[in-house]
Amino acid sequence: MCGPLLIGRRRETDLLDAALARAAGGAGGSAVLVRGEPGVGKSTLLERTAREARARGFTVLTAVGAEAETDFAFGALHQALWALLGDSRALSAHQREALESALGVQAGTAPSGFAVGAATLALLAEASLGGPLLLLLDDLHWIDSSSATVFAFVRRRCAELPLVIVGASRPGGPVAQSWSAEPIEVRALSEPDAALLLHRSYPRLAATAARRVLREAAGNPLALVELPRQLAADQRRGVVPLPDRLPLGRHLERMFAGRLAVLTPAAGHLLLLAALAAGPDSSGGVWLRAVAGEDTQEALAQIEAGGLARLDHAGRLVFRHPLVRTAVISAAPPAAQREAHRALAARLAPEDPQRLVHEASAALFPDEDLARRLQVAGSRLARRGGDAEGALLLDRAAALSADPDERARRLTWAAVMAARGGQLRHTAALVAELRTRPVPPDIAPLFAYAVVYVDQSHRIDFESAAALLPAALDALTAPGAETFDGLAEQVFFKLLLTATYTDDPRAWQALDRHREHASEPARLCHRAWLDPARTARGVAGELTALVDRMSEEQEAGAAWLLLWTASSVDVAHGDLWRRFTGLHGYATQGSVAKAKCYQDFLRGRWELAAVCLREAEAAEELGYHCNALMFRHYHAHFLAGRGDEAGLGETVRLIGPVAARAGMRFVLDRLTHLQGLAALAHGRYEEAYTHFTGLLPAGRPPGGVPWFHQLAFDLVDAAVHTGRRAEARAHVAAGAAGRPGEISGHHTFLFAAAAALAAEDDAADDAYRAAYDVPGAEQWVFELARLRLAHGSWLRRRHRAEAREVLRAAHRAFQRLQAEPWARRCEEELRAAGGPLAAEPHRVPDALTGQELRIARLAATGLSNKDIGHRLGLSHRTVAAHLYKIFPKLGIASRAALTQALEGH
Repeated sequence: MCGPLLIGRRRETDLLDAALARAAGGAGGSAVLVRGEPGVGKSTLLERTAREARARGFTVLTAVGAEAETDFAFGALHQALWALLGDSRALSAHQREALESALGVQAGTAPSGFAVGAATLALLAEASLGGPLLLLLDDLHWIDSSSATVFAFVRRRCAELPLVIVGASRPGGPVAQSWSAEPIEVRALSEPDAALLLHRSYPRLAATAARRVLREAAGNPLALVELPRQLAADQRRGVVPLPDRLPLGRHLERMFAGRLAVLTPAAGHLLLLAALAAGPDSSGGVWLRAVAGEDTQEALAQIEAGGLARLDHAGRLVFRHPLVRTAVISAAPPAAQREAHRALAARLAPEDPQRLVHEASAALFPDEDLARRLQVAGSRLARRGGDAEGALLLDRAAALSADPDERARRLTWAAVMAARGGQLRHTAALVAELRTRPVPPDIAPLFAYAVVYVDQSHRIDFESAAALLPAALDALTAPGAETFDGLAEQVFFKLLLTATYTDDPRAWQALDRHREHASEPARLCHRAWLDPARTARGVAGELTALVDRMSEEQEAGAAWLLLWTASSVDVAHGDLWRRFTGLHGYATQGSVAKAKCYQDFLRGRWELAAVCLREAEAAEELGYHCNALMFRHYHAHFLAGRGDEAGLGETVRLIGPVAARAGMRFVLDRLTHLQGLAALAHGRYEEAYTHFTGLLPAGRPPGGVPWFHQLAFDLVDAAVHTGRRAEARAHVAAGAAGRPGEISGHHTFLFAAAAALAAEDDAADDAYRAAYDVPGAEQWVFELARLRLAHGSWLRRRHRAEAREVLRAAHRAFQRLQAEPWARRCEEELRAAGGPLAAEPHRVPDALTGQELRIARLAATGLSNKDIGHRLGLSHRTVAAHLYKIFPKLGIASRAALTQALEGH
């Protein structure tokens, strides 16, 4: 039978197993003390040691100390020896009398500790004749002193017997201090081990709940197991937010009950203030100012002596463990908690959000003035990107609202903020609650937005967006209408997503109708996606200019639009996503992560492919199922590029039906394209051509498919390999007529590459070199490698010596990308060219300047950009700009490849 889950205790179990092995092997006994804080897993270690000992043939004896039995003489000894005493035949009459008197079997005068100890040793020696013994003493700090004296006597002589004594105690106990051997300190679990224990114990615990439990448990195994057990089912699933204080439950409360019960009222009040002030306002000593005038020194001394908390140099009361804070609050009556909240609130500025939280926690009845102030503070937080925090304040404001309409308005705001802040399941629950009663007409556009948010992001259903948002946009743009903090911009974006993903004409018509009301970022985004082959010209340059002149506050409001615009034209202005990282709620961070995943694919950072799947799992945990689908859709790009048809097929089976049900033509068309790309990787050109022309017939001016430039390159590749050169040239001509070079550098490169593949023989070499010369061509690692493969093959068929160099460059790139089918194609061409498969020693290209070479060498040693800049007298941004140029020059995609690329230089 398996025992409790034991994770992260390899060191401890190895030491305990070694003690068992010595005793079982005849090398003598030993005594081991396992020491650690309550709940850290000492008892679990003892249980595991008992199972291991029994498996090795040990007889296991146990005694457990109990706080209520510390005055019961020889109580623990009775637990340990009772099973042996009845079967003993070797004890002398004096020894048996001493033991039976000590254990209460017969009346008589209390024997001396020495006599009982000698008798106990004799009894254990007799029992050891039948095999080795393990004596487990749990909770030594509560074992009665009489038993402790006997166990100490035996412990000093256990080396003479095949006897292992393992005791477990909390730090600082008098019994534990008497052990001469160095204890095995059992500490809190590391973060990875704590996360593993929590996941194995509660595999379906929502990510938000898991993060909170991990933070509050701080590596304590008992807390990791017990805290989730106290949560409601909806809290464990992430449907509703967690409470301010996680309930401890009976087992955890017992850990601290004794120490809290002996505190004086002054010490208890001080500790409660510190516990409730934990957070941003604790650093300023608010809890200490709240008790100004009282004699706090004695209370602080008592708290520190009890091992509950200590005063640090900054004037903060630091709890010994986060669970102490929770236990302090749990033990305090509601009236005492409200009084403490009022005391803390009184010492904060009137508009401080923490003051408002304390006031709300102290309130017993509806309070419209407080609700209004909470709403103002929550809205202010949301405008700065703190949507999740703002949602909590709006929730509190709703609870304090006496008027049902005001409550509905605040709950609607809370729903929208929660969705943007990563609490989408909570938004769904709030929307369901709001639907049970009439929503005030003046809040209808905001409510429609909340409904659509849940449908799009959580349910992957775009019907409500096309049905509700056009009317909401009409209402929001009417003269004198309530703006809801720029809601029209967000509604416009949701409609644009709907139009892009589903091609629903209702969404496109509403966008067109309200284009004049939209902001500059919204109009630019609309242009980028409306008909990219015709309307996206100039967007990349305008986006750069727009971002450069925007303030941080303006960027915060337009983050989604800017990221989506950049994705349309395959640009990452100054690594645009980095400007938003860590500054905004999950909704923005999800968009950032999607943009980065796609850029990683385009720019050859394929070693990061697994990030897509991790992001998908995180999105699923938070309830953002549409995001999860899109992350898997981006991961499919890496699979297709590598020719992993099994992985791609699995992804198609997983997300294809969901996308079809939602009418997501954007995803379905892209999956068709990627299946064609995978077929292309394996040389099935006819199949690939069929996939591509099903999306865009050869020779037709590109339109409808947003990534028409990538499709054009792939279609021309398949057409050339199937002998359809006329169709290939017609397609290049049709694309060129749309002036793709005016859209972005990626469009320019891909159409130049397609033109090279389709060129007549007498013009082909110049066409290939023209594609190589497109500014920034090196950053499109996969497509550049494919261009080199095609060029090398063309050169090889003409018996040109440079074919081998071009093919090897392609081969190196495909190997780094782990694109095995493409690498094999290069190898076949190299064999046909008569050259060795292995690349010649890599030389730093002449184009690498002296400064770039110095920077590359320093980066190869592991120095950061900041450290390199310090050595060379450059800013870290200048170093980053140099590396951005160095990587493609060396034909690499990451810092990790620098050492090999610079070998010999």
